[in-house]
Amino acid sequence: MTGRVRSLLCLVWPYRIIRICLAALFIYGGVVKLIDPKAFARIISAYDLVPEILLSVVAIGLPLVETLAGIGLLLDRRGSLAVISSLLGLFILVLGYGILQNLDVDCGCFGAEDLARQHGLWLAFLRDLMLGGIVLPYLYLSRHARSIQAKSGRAQ
Repeated sequence: MTGRVRSLLCLVWPYRIIRICLAALFIYGGVVKLIDPKAFARIISAYDLVPEILLSVVAIGLPLVETLAGIGLLLDRRGSLAVISSLLGLFILVLGYGILQNLDVDCGCFGAEDLARQHGLWLAFLRDLMLGGIVLPYLYLSRHARSIQAKSGRAQ
């Protein structure tokens, strides 16, 4: 990594702003689904990936994890970025499945009636790919670069 790139990654404010925005996105998405878990359960059911007996558990558990991971990321807690990364990976897989199966369902990302059906699946898929391919690597690299910088500062 060149010195110029490393110095950009070590800037604290861009890291904070991006981290807070991603955290807010996950907190909002989780809370909206927790407000109406029955509607979210119907969306999950439309994908036909979760057995009927587990629908209520997933309809409450997934948004709860999403909200808690968002709060953890907001507070910059260890492990929260890994949970967010895992959730994004899961969302990308589910949305990709919905696209490949040509499902005419809401994405379910921010509650019921989120986006316009199949077109919405594509938009959500592309948004999550961008978050997973650009935003998450930036956060990981920024955190790593600042950690190295802090260690080298202590060694001197």
